Amino acid sequence: MLQADPEAKVLIAAQAPGIRVHETGLPFNDPSGDRLRDWLGIDRDRFYDPKRFAIIPMGFCYPGTGKSGDLPPRSECAATWRAPLLNTLPNLQLTLVIGQYAHHYHLGKDRKKNLTETVKAWSSFLPDMLPLPHPSPRNNLWLKKNPWFEEEVIPVLKHRVKEIFEEETK
Repeated sequence: MLQADPEAKVLIAAQAPGIRVHETGLPFNDPSGDRLRDWLGIDRDRFYDPKRFAIIPMGFCYPGTGKSGDLPPRSECAATWRAPLLNTLPNLQLTLVIGQYAHHYHLGKDRKKNLTETVKAWSSFLPDMLPLPHPSPRNNLWLKKNPWFEEEVIPVLKHRVKEIFEEETK
């Protein structure tokens, strides 16, 4: 459920795998992944190239279903494995911090009072980090209520990703 190579330049720090990802064993192999790849402006082949993108969720297994969707990632995953895994990625130039659990871990005291306010402060985290909402279809309402996200943040995200990988060809 994770992908990591020491050469990776972009880290996708997300929640935990959903049931479809859990069943296929391929991270973001679902509609969330389709939307995320669209936000990044890349295709599946580039996305699943571990020398470009590391994908390390906050939890490594499907946490089960609760009243309003999937349960939170199991906390022992991040506490046990996150720091050692991140230490194997010396070439990161951008960390995409996806969803509230990743915001809490990666942004700590710099995150704002809620996910929306944290994402609104996106420019203060660049060029190394970018907080994002989860690309899940469950967040369609959030995206509709916050059109500034796709108008302002997504073009910057696409540009930053393109900039990072243009350096490969120089």
